[in-house]
Amino acid sequence: MSELVQKEVSKAIEKHGVFFAFSSKQFDEGKKEGVKYVDMGGGCLCPKENVEAFINDMDSGAKKGIKNDVHKYGAKKIIAREYFNHECQITNDTRDMRDALVNHIEQYPQLFTEILIKETAIECFNEAVEKDWF
Repeated sequence: MSELVQKEVSKAIEKHGVFFAFSSKQFDEGKKEGVKYVDMGGGCLCPKENVEAFINDMDSGAKKGIKNDVHKYGAKKIIAREYFNHECQITNDTRDMRDALVNHIEQYPQLFTEILIKETAIECFNEAVEKDWF
């Protein structure tokens, strides 16, 4: 999924003069004189006048990434990917998987149904048992 949104994220970062700094030295190296920055969290600094546009571009980029993800892989493969990414077969807990799917579910509720999620999780568990992925 990250590869599908990375291009959009990079465009938004460049377009809006955003940079990342985790120390005063990095901030001094990245800042432009006369620009006031807003801390967006996680070391992300955005020029104050670009915050709203940056957030909008990031949001639309994420939606575009989800759309591409769904078209490229389909709901069932995405659910399985997140199931195994969060090692649900080991923890027997699908909450992290479901958290990872929240935006997909929100954008495509007709595809990411509760029934499909449950059925796919069971299939994934059975595959893990068969292949001894524990």
